[in-house]
Amino acid sequence: MDDLLNKAGDVRIKVGISHGDINGIGYEVVLKTLADSRILELFTPIIYGHAKVAAFHKKFVHVHDLVFNTIKDAGQANTKRINIINCTENDLKIDIGQSTKEAGEAAFQALEMAVTDLKSGKIDVLVTAPINKQNIQSGKFDFPGHTEYLSSRFGNAQPLMLMVWNNLRIGTITGHIPLKDVPQAITKELIADKIKILNHSLIKDFGIVKPKIAVLGVNPHAGDGGLLGNEENDIVIPAIEKARSDGFFVFGPFPADGFFGSGAWSKYDGVLSMYHDQGLTAFKSIAFEGGVNFTAGLPAVRTSPAHGTAYEISGKGEASEESFRQAVYLAIDILRNRLMHESLIVNPLKTNTPPSN
Repeated sequence: MDDLLNKAGDVRIKVGISHGDINGIGYEVVLKTLADSRILELFTPIIYGHAKVAAFHKKFVHVHDLVFNTIKDAGQANTKRINIINCTENDLKIDIGQSTKEAGEAAFQALEMAVTDLKSGKIDVLVTAPINKQNIQSGKFDFPGHTEYLSSRFGNAQPLMLMVWNNLRIGTITGHIPLKDVPQAITKELIADKIKILNHSLIKDFGIVKPKIAVLGVNPHAGDGGLLGNEENDIVIPAIEKARSDGFFVFGPFPADGFFGSGAWSKYDGVLSMYHDQGLTAFKSIAFEGGVNFTAGLPAVRTSPAHGTAYEISGKGEASEESFRQAVYLAIDILRNRLMHESLIVNPLKTNTPPSN
């Protein structure tokens, strides 16, 4: 366990980076983040991508002094360099700002190799650049997005998509599903499961001892006592009451508009929204540039920027790297928190409190 704690404080944590869609802004935000040489003091970057594609994008972002160390295996990574693994030996055709089948295949190859290394421990955390959820579809990738793919790769673990910005943490009870399917998908059991995952993550990944969790309603005005829908009375409230009886600090259901408009979210350590846009619209309105997507509930750490491929500005050098940079920082912080949490479980008396006389 001491070895784990040493790694938690080690500046040479290996951060794997999957390059995402080669025609989007993925490489731009990655290269802009890594252009600050001081960041190499914090971790060892390993890009799962293609050296020639990286060199091509380097011209767009005016970071010509970046030098890549091409390696064949993560174990060969140089701690003082930007390492890159060619995930295919074939040359890749780049069509800036366009969705292409070749870009989707390249995104999947990089993701698959990075996740394999994450599972085997060759890298410590994974930060994924944005993919296009349509062109990546194939016989090997039949998922709505990263979250569902990662769940499959980690033994069908039940993950929680958690959007993070400073003390704002919003999870979604239902994920990437059509809005028409949301009411049928929401059950007392599902809400209970997501509360448990969020509570555990807030403790283990964020170091919060007794998390306070807010749950949003399904309907406008959280149903207005049944006037605008029965989901709150029949499903949400019983699930919250059951969670409270189990010892969780859970509150709600809250009407989403007033909850975010009044700033009430700041009183809670985590928020559970009922469906994707209910939570993410509010989140991106508050924290679009610096927000991070974290997949809670997995045995490994994966984060990503809270934006997509942004084809419309690809190749123009206009993309902000702040969200990607924060995704890297958060992944490292969560790894350290997890290792410290494991240490305290094994050695519960190991604290910073000096011994009494």
